[in-house]
Amino acid sequence: MPLATRGGDYRRPVDPTTPDPGGTMPVRRWRTAVVGGVATATLLAGAAVAAPSSGAGTVGSEGAGDPYFPRAGNGGIDVVRYDLRLDYDPPSSPRRLVGRLDGVAVITLRTTQRLTRFDLDLRGLRAERVRVDGRLARFSHGRGELRIRPARTLPAGEVVEVRIAYGGRTGRPRDLGGALYGWVTTADGAMVASQPDGSSTWFPVSDHPTDKARFRFRVRVPEGLVAVANGLPVDRTTRRGHTAWSWHAADPMAPYLATVTVGNFRLDRYRDRSTGVLVVDAVDRDLPRSAAAGLAATGDMLDFFERRFGPYPFAAYGAIVDDDDLGYALETQTRSLFSGAAEEEVVAHELAHQWLGNHVSVERWADIWLNEGWATYATWLWAEHAHGRPARRAYDAVRAIPASDPFWHTVLADPGPRGLFDAPVYDRGAATLHALRTRLGDRDFLRLARLWVWRHGGGNAGTAVFQALAEEVSGTDLSGFFDAWVRTPRKPA
Repeated sequence: MPLATRGGDYRRPVDPTTPDPGGTMPVRRWRTAVVGGVATATLLAGAAVAAPSSGAGTVGSEGAGDPYFPRAGNGGIDVVRYDLRLDYDPPSSPRRLVGRLDGVAVITLRTTQRLTRFDLDLRGLRAERVRVDGRLARFSHGRGELRIRPARTLPAGEVVEVRIAYGGRTGRPRDLGGALYGWVTTADGAMVASQPDGSSTWFPVSDHPTDKARFRFRVRVPEGLVAVANGLPVDRTTRRGHTAWSWHAADPMAPYLATVTVGNFRLDRYRDRSTGVLVVDAVDRDLPRSAAAGLAATGDMLDFFERRFGPYPFAAYGAIVDDDDLGYALETQTRSLFSGAAEEEVVAHELAHQWLGNHVSVERWADIWLNEGWATYATWLWAEHAHGRPARRAYDAVRAIPASDPFWHTVLADPGPRGLFDAPVYDRGAATLHALRTRLGDRDFLRLARLWVWRHGGGNAGTAVFQALAEEVSGTDLSGFFDAWVRTPRKPA
C-alpha cells in the first residue's frame, strides 16, 4: 500500500507477441501523488513464495515464508474460496470512530501437507466458533494467528470447508509506516484498503499474495448505506431496517486486494463501448461532481492498456470514490479505491495495476517495484498518448536527481518492509522500465510487456523471472543492466 496512491475472463484470444497496431509505443511523464514532497503510488499479488515446509510434521507453518512479513499467509494450506457474510454497524457518533463487525467466514481450502493444526491470520477481532467439515474444532489466538486444531487429522491434498464465526469492534488500524489500512472505520461506514497485510483486520485469511482465491461477499448494513465489494453485483435485499448487498469475485485475487467499502454511495453501471468491459462505479453522494471527473477517461484507458498489455483480465472494473481520506488510492481488484477524488493520473495508475500487480502479482513483497514501477510507467505512457507529455521527459526528470540523493540508495529489488511505498519503488522502477525499453527497442519491449501478462497472469512472479523473460525476448544477457538498475544502491551510470 503506497503512501499516496497505494496503487476475468479473456473475451477474445490475443497473440501476446503482436506489435502495437499503432507502431511505436507512446509514452509520458507522471506521478500518482505527493506526500510530504515524496512521490508515491499503488500495489499487487500472485503464487510463488514457498511456505516453510513442516517436513514430515503435521503443523502448518504460521507464515508463507515472506521475509518482510514472516507471519503473513500460512503454510500447509491453499485457500480456494472465501465466502464472507458480514454484519456491520458504523459508529453511532462521528466523534468516536468505532464500529462493530460480526461475520461468518466460510473458507474452502486444500491441504498441502498432513495436518493436525493449521493457522489463519486474524487481528483485532476474535473467533467465537470454528468448524472444520462440520465438526467443532479447537482453536486459540496469539500474535495475529488463529490456530485451528480440527477434530481429525487432515490428509494432504484434501479439500475441506472451514466455518468461522467471529467479530469485534473496528477501529482505524495502521501499517508499519503509520498509514491507515485494513478495515478503516469512518463516520458513515468504512474504507477497506489492505495492502500489504491488512486483510487480517477484517476476516480470517491466509494473508499473502501467493495464496490467491475467489471471493463471495454478503454485507448487511443499515438501510440507506451501500456496501461495495469486488467483482460483480449479485443482488440486494432490504428488511427490518437493514440492506444486504451481495457481490461475487470469480477471478483469483490476492487477499490484500479484497474490499468491502461502506458509505453513502451512488452506483453507476455501464458497459464500455470499445472493450466491452462492464464498469460499476460507486461515488460518494456528498462529493462534488468534479471529484469523479478523472473516471471519464476510463474507457479510453481500458482500450489503450489493452493494446499494450493484452485483454482486460477480469469480469468487471470500476471505482469507489469516498469522501473520507486515507491519504492514498489503492488498486483493489476490479474496483479501485480513491480517497476524496479520482484524478486522471491516479485513475490510470490504478487501472494499469489490474494487469500489473493484480493479475500478475508479486511472489514476495520485495518485488513490489514490478507492481509500482509498471503502473507508474503505464501512467507515463498514458500521459504521452492523451496529453502529449513524452515519457522521455519523465525519465529525464528521474535521471536528473543527483547521485548523492538518498533516492538512489534504495535497492529497488529489496527496499525493505518500511520502504515498500517510497518514491524510488515508483519512479526508479518506472525509469528502469524506460531504460529497458531503450535497450530492447519498442517492438521487443511491447512483446515483453504482453508476454509478462500472458505467461504469469493469475499467478505470481518476481524479479529473477522478469529478467529471464527480458533476456529471452532480447536474446541478450541483461545481468549487468539489472544489477545496475534494481540490485545496486547507486545511481546507474
